[in-house]
Amino acid sequence: MTADTGPALYGREAELAAVSQLLSPLPEPVAAERVVRVAGGPGEGRSALLDRAARDFPGEAHVVGAARRQVPWSGARALFTALAPSGAAACRAARLARGPDGIATALAACLAGRGPVLLCLDDFPLWDAHSRAAFAAHWRAPGARGAARVGWLVASAPGRPLPASDTAPLVRLPRLGRASARALLDDAGGGRAGNAVAERLLDEAAGHPGVLVEAVRRLAPGVLAGTAPLPGTLVDDDVLGAVYGGLLAALPVDGRRLLCVVARACGAPDSSGRASEDPDRTDVGTALARARSLRVPIETLDGLVAAGLLHRHGDALAFPDPFLRRAAAAGHGDRVHDRRDRRPTRDRSGTDRAVASPALTGPPDIPASSALTATSALPSSPAHLSSSALPGSPASPAVPSSSALPGSSALPGRAALPDRHERHRADRLGPPPSVRARSAAARGRALVTRGFAALAGGPVMDAHEAFLQAAKVLRDREPAEAADARFLAMEAAWAAGDVGACLAALDLAPAVPGTERAFADGLRAALTVRPDRARTPLSAVVAVGAVRDEPRLLLRAGSAALVLGDVTAAARLHGRALARARAEQRSSLLPRILEHLAYAELRAGRYARAGHTAGEGLRAARATGQLNSAAHQHAVLALVASVTGEGPSVAEHAERALAIGRPHGLAQAVTLAEWALARAELGSGLAAQAAARLAPLVRPGPYGGHFALRMLAVPCFVEAAVASGRAAEARAATEEYARWAGFGIDRPAPAQLARCRALVAHHGEETSRWFGEALRRHDDGGNDFERARTLFAYGAWLRRRRRPSEARGPLRDALVTFERAAAEGWARQARAELRATGAPGTRPPDPSALAGLTPQQLRIARLVADGATNQEIADRLSLSARTVDHHLRGVYARLQLRSRVELSALVAASGTGTGSGTGTVDPGRGPRAQRAPNTWVQ
Repeated sequence: MTADTGPALYGREAELAAVSQLLSPLPEPVAAERVVRVAGGPGEGRSALLDRAARDFPGEAHVVGAARRQVPWSGARALFTALAPSGAAACRAARLARGPDGIATALAACLAGRGPVLLCLDDFPLWDAHSRAAFAAHWRAPGARGAARVGWLVASAPGRPLPASDTAPLVRLPRLGRASARALLDDAGGGRAGNAVAERLLDEAAGHPGVLVEAVRRLAPGVLAGTAPLPGTLVDDDVLGAVYGGLLAALPVDGRRLLCVVARACGAPDSSGRASEDPDRTDVGTALARARSLRVPIETLDGLVAAGLLHRHGDALAFPDPFLRRAAAAGHGDRVHDRRDRRPTRDRSGTDRAVASPALTGPPDIPASSALTATSALPSSPAHLSSSALPGSPASPAVPSSSALPGSSALPGRAALPDRHERHRADRLGPPPSVRARSAAARGRALVTRGFAALAGGPVMDAHEAFLQAAKVLRDREPAEAADARFLAMEAAWAAGDVGACLAALDLAPAVPGTERAFADGLRAALTVRPDRARTPLSAVVAVGAVRDEPRLLLRAGSAALVLGDVTAAARLHGRALARARAEQRSSLLPRILEHLAYAELRAGRYARAGHTAGEGLRAARATGQLNSAAHQHAVLALVASVTGEGPSVAEHAERALAIGRPHGLAQAVTLAEWALARAELGSGLAAQAAARLAPLVRPGPYGGHFALRMLAVPCFVEAAVASGRAAEARAATEEYARWAGFGIDRPAPAQLARCRALVAHHGEETSRWFGEALRRHDDGGNDFERARTLFAYGAWLRRRRRPSEARGPLRDALVTFERAAAEGWARQARAELRATGAPGTRPPDPSALAGLTPQQLRIARLVADGATNQEIADRLSLSARTVDHHLRGVYARLQLRSRVELSALVAASGTGTGSGTGTVDPGRGPRAQRAPNTWVQ
């Protein structure tokens, strides 16, 4: 190896020739730029091949790798700066122009008047997203693109797809032949390897240059020479961890865990009990069964297959690389941070870089949630993704590629260990500042990981404390990550319903820039009930989301739209975020996005779509083990079922939400579930029960409902309170609701306020005027179900005022809307009201509805059908008349009946008949069925 020839490159002559041939037309004018892709696994020499190709290129050549700290356009800036002193200005021009024209213009500015240029982009999938998208669009653009005499050599490892042109030729790096591997071994071992040791090394390394060199490096001189006993395995798990750890650690957490499950299932008996003959192959059913038993999501399997890390042949899964299978089975992707594996690697600038661990930086798919405040409500909390430096995000600093390991190129000398005196002095002085800084960052990231675990499936205030501590630890060293931790702390406090903790977490450092600052300012203003100050910054966040396609920005923009009351924009933005998350296979982000999308649909009155979305979100939450998100999904499904009148479904989903929400402190999920139960009771005519359940939810203070949902439940409470005789409470709640509605951030609020005022009005003219105002307001509210509820309340009021002909129109309109929304409970009430007005054609109750009565209620119903009075029934059943009256109210409410005549007809139609042993009735007095009904309806 000399300064002229560069590093030795063993066994890559054919690949170098192929690259040279593909790029050879560059010296002549051509119609389009040349793009050649290079793919090689960890340690197989991609970086060395790029260096050699650049050195051999007859013209100007530049090699540019991924930036250490990824920020938007950092890759493009590094490339253009390497091309010309004016590269920064060219990068700005490309950024402003956007698309392929921007890159073409910048290249033309940097390469004007120069000969052919070869641009080698190493580890291109690890570049920032903005640069990747711009260059990929430039390569795919047809025809000449400005700088025609430019060649591109783009390199990537398996698992990191190349976004270059699909038609660009691909050069793969195979394993070395025996002769080339022996030459590499002699170079790596300095010719000191004994013959027997060399043969074993060549056999176990199987032509993999990185594995071969790493195994040689780890052998003691005596073992390498053959004078000391050899270990059982020369290529052990530590060797494979050093080579493949970077690739595994760069995978998403879900993908890494699933890859480990599949690797450990290889060689095991398949689902039919047959033993596998191939240690690198397993049955799909066996692997997925193990994944489910360990609560590992299986949705990422397709992503692993698409990335080439797994091959699927029918019902079999196979590892194309046996070394990758062994490394994955050993779990090296989760142990890269181990001290013995934290060997610094050297980047092109000569700066030492330590391999970082995802176990310390947190999961890559951070479940974001949406922002709601005291002026709006959602079933989840504010989106916290705020910085490109967020650990694990696509724009976060990438783990260095293990292809940079020695083996196929220059072999660096082995670092000498410090002598005894140096080690003793280091012990006395303590670790150097760089080590202390890394330790602080590691502690902070470990706290973030702990917070994620609690946020996903534990007490949310535990997550709040962990995130706050992480923010304190990271504040000086990693301010961007500290800001993200504070957003996460606010999310946890939001889920717990603690306004003070939310505001404390939003106390961000002044250095937080742009959208993050606007989002924080808007949330702080909304939390302190200052919507006028929240509107401007949150509108800016929505505007950013309208032109960007990054999931974290879309989530934040959708959250801001919900705070502003724009549910249409919120649904659109969360729908785009869902599409992006699916495209990027970020499975652990899906439950939160689906939760927010379902709630946006729910608030817009699209209940069928909300139920479908929440069901999908519940499946995603279960697959990823996010119990707290599952509780929110159950609560949303309970709210949907409370509209559709599916009583058992409401109870089931609400019970499951409460079972998780109460012990984990999820005030949001608990409030939503209780609200759903109350609305179902109100829809079934059980107004007193609904009012009793809703009263604590609308009460202010620490023992009330969630602060962001309290006002949204007030209209329901007012309706139930008026029907159950709690008029004073209803009027007080209406006045508070009026102040909140005045903020103008909830579109249906003015119409619902007018309905509440109609319900609590003292005079008939005032009631009629407020109902008319409510119906006019509903034309702008956009929620057909709430409009139908107003029509129903208005029609019922008209009927009680003995104006049946006027009542039929509103009641018919309400019935049609309820039936269209599948709100069967509300439709039953509307039909009963219509029957009470004498409207022809209304369907009578189904006789099978009697099966829903309790045994005591059924006995009382039969006695009523026999003509008995309440006092006669009380004497017969040894009850008080008041108890009989209470049971009879429940019968009328459950069966949606208005008179004893209807109840007698229903009992007769059911086949149970009268004269069921109910005792005697005075024949002289005749049946009592014609008496006025003793019900709560007048």
